[in-house]
Amino acid sequence: MSLVHDLAAGALRSLDPEDAHGLTIRALQAGLGPRPRGPGDPILAIRFAGLDLPNCVGLAAGFDKNAQVYGPMLAAGFGFVECGTVTPLPQAGNPRPRLFRLTEDRAVINRMGFNNEGLEAFAGRLARRQGGVVGANIGANKDSEDRVGDYVTGLRRLWGLASYFTINISSPNTPGLRALQTKDALEELLGRLAEARDALPPEGKVPMFLKVAPDLEPAEVEAICDVVAAAELDAVIVSNTTISRPPLNSAQASEAGGLSGAPLMDLSTRTLRLFHQAADGRFPLAGAGGVSSGADAYAKIRAGACVVQLYSALVFSGPGLVGRIKTDLAARLRADGFSSTAEAVATA
Repeated sequence: MSLVHDLAAGALRSLDPEDAHGLTIRALQAGLGPRPRGPGDPILAIRFAGLDLPNCVGLAAGFDKNAQVYGPMLAAGFGFVECGTVTPLPQAGNPRPRLFRLTEDRAVINRMGFNNEGLEAFAGRLARRQGGVVGANIGANKDSEDRVGDYVTGLRRLWGLASYFTINISSPNTPGLRALQTKDALEELLGRLAEARDALPPEGKVPMFLKVAPDLEPAEVEAICDVVAAAELDAVIVSNTTISRPPLNSAQASEAGGLSGAPLMDLSTRTLRLFHQAADGRFPLAGAGGVSSGADAYAKIRAGACVVQLYSALVFSGPGLVGRIKTDLAARLRADGFSSTAEAVATA
C-alpha cells in the first residue's frame, strides 16, 4: 500500500501545490492514508523534554495547519505530530500564488502568511484527540496590536488540549515577527508566557518549545539560549525556513518567502550545531530543515538533535517516506553500535 500512496502523491505533483495539499488533507480525512503494520522499532523510541515518543521522527508544523489530520499522520508512522501555526483569529494569509514547488531542487518556497481557521476551530478538533503526541504551534495575527498577547491567548485557549506548545517566532512571512528573536523582545515574550502558564491549572502543564530561524549569527544563538534557559523552556526546534538563497536550479527560485526542503539541510544543521554548543546541556533540541532520508535524520541526531521533524520532503517522496526514514535510521544506529537513538545524540 505504501507504493500506492506514493504513486498518488506523484499524481498530486501535477497540480498547483496548494490545491494538491488541500486534496491530500481531504484524502487523509477520508481514511486514505498509509498505515504501517506491526510495532515500531524500539531503537527509535525516545524520551524528549518529558514526552515519551514511540519514535524520534515527527511531522513539522505547516502540514496540518488546522488540526484536521493529526490522527492519520500518527497512524502513518510519525512519532509525534505538530499542528499549526494557529493564530487567535482566523486569517486568510497572503495572496495566491504563495506556495512554490521547486522540483529540480527538491525544495519548496512558501509565503503563506499563517493562513488558518483560528483558535476556536483548532481547539475544537484538538479536543477530540484520542492518544498520541500532538503539539500546537502558536503564532500571532498579522494585524495584531499586541503580538505577545496573541501567544498568551493561544496558550490559554489550548491549555489541556495539546501534548506540547511550540512558540513560533521564526516565520519570515509575517512582517516583523522574527524581531521577537532579539534578546529583549524574547525575554518579554517568554516572561509573559511563563506568567500566564503559572496562572493556569497545573494539570494542563506540558512542555513548551521555541522554534527559531536558521539565519542567526553565533552571538544571536548564544543570547537565545541564555533567554530560553532562564525562562525554563523545555526545548528549541532548529529550524524554520530560510530567507537566504543557496544556488538553486528551479525557475521559481527567486520567489519571495521561506525556503525549505533539501537545500536547507546544510544551513539548518550548522545552526543546530551552534545551538547544541551554546545550550551546553541546559535543554534538548529538535532538528528540522531539509530532512528527506535516514541519512539526513542521522546527521541531525549526530549534530545534537534528540528528535527530527520533516514536512517538505513528503511533497516529493510521498507518505511512505516516513517508514523508509525510520528503517534506514534504525539500521544506521545499529551499524554504529548504538542501542538507542539517545546514545547517538551529539556524537559527531
